[in-house]
Amino acid sequence: MALTTDFRETVQARAKRDSRFREGLLGDAIEGLLSGEIELGKELLRDYINATVGFPTLAADTGIHAITLHRMFGPKGNPTARNLFEIVAYLQRAEGVRSEVRLTRTDSRGKREQSFVRPRRSAQASR
Repeated sequence: MALTTDFRETVQARAKRDSRFREGLLGDAIEGLLSGEIELGKELLRDYINATVGFPTLAADTGIHAITLHRMFGPKGNPTARNLFEIVAYLQRAEGVRSEVRLTRTDSRGKREQSFVRPRRSAQASR
C-alpha cells in the first residue's frame, strides 16, 4: 500500500518531536524483519531513516551509496544481511537504543504471546 505524501509528512513530523514514537517505529521495523514480514520491515525502516538521519547521512556514515540504500529499501529491494544488520546497528547507535531479542512461545495458531523486540535506551544515551 502506497502512503500519501501527507501521511509521510505526518509520520516524519511526529518522529522529529517524539523520541518514543521513533523508538517504536525502529522497534516495529526490526520486529517485522525478524518475524518474516520483510516488506513491512523495509518500509518502516525507510520511513524511520527519512524521518531521522536521512539517506545522505546514512550513506556517508556507512559507506553505502545513497542510491543503493534507496534501492535496498524500495519495494523490490533485497538488501544483504550484512548491509541490513550494519544499517540497523547504525540506526540503533544514532537513536541511543539497543534491541533485545526474546524468544517466546506461540499458541497453536502461531500467534505470539508477546513481542520479540523492543528497543531500549543505551546507558550512554541517558547521560
